[in-house]
Amino acid sequence: MVPPVPPRLILASASPRRRELLAQLGVAFEVVVAEVTEHEEASTDPRMMVAHNAALKADWVAVRNRDAFVLGADTTVFVDGSALNKPRDAADARAMLRLLSGRSHTVFTGLAVRRAASGLRLDEGVASEVTMKKFDESTIEAYLERVHTLDKAGGYAIQEHSELIVAGYTGSLSNIVGLPLETTKQILTRCGLMP
Repeated sequence: MVPPVPPRLILASASPRRRELLAQLGVAFEVVVAEVTEHEEASTDPRMMVAHNAALKADWVAVRNRDAFVLGADTTVFVDGSALNKPRDAADARAMLRLLSGRSHTVFTGLAVRRAASGLRLDEGVASEVTMKKFDESTIEAYLERVHTLDKAGGYAIQEHSELIVAGYTGSLSNIVGLPLETTKQILTRCGLMP
C-alpha cells in the first residue's frame, strides 16, 4: 500500500511576517508569490478591498497548483474613511504616522483559502483596533530610523519598537502584524491541515 500523499499547503504571499506567523502554527507549507496587481484604491471599503486582494492571490496560485490548499491574505489600516496601504516612500510613511498620531484606527485582514481540484473556496475577515500615542516629529523620525516601514500597511509595524508609538490594541495581535493566527488555525483545521 502506498501511503496517501499529505495535502500541500501554499502561502500565496511575499510577506516575511506572514511566513513567520504561519510557521508558528507548526504546519508545513511552501511559499508561491502570486503575480497579481492588488486593488489599493484608498476610498474602497477596506473589508471588500482586503477580501478581494486575498482571493486574487489565492486564486492565481490555486489555478497553477490544483491539488494544493492555497492561503491568500491581505491587510490594510483604516482611518478617516480611507485605507492606508503600504507607503510609497519615506515622506508618505511620515504622513501616515502624522495622521495616526493620538488616534485609534482599525486593521483589517482578508483571508482566502482555495483548492482548485475540489472547488474549495473559504473566505474570512478579521478586524482589530489599535490606539496610537500622541507623538511628535522627532518620534516619527526616531521610529523611521529604527523600522523599515515601506512594506507595511499604515507605515508602521506593531511588532517593532511599538513602545515609541503604540498606546494599546484590542483584538488579534497577529492580525495587526498581518496574519490572524486564531482564524487561520480554525480554517486550516476545517481543511484537515492542522497536525
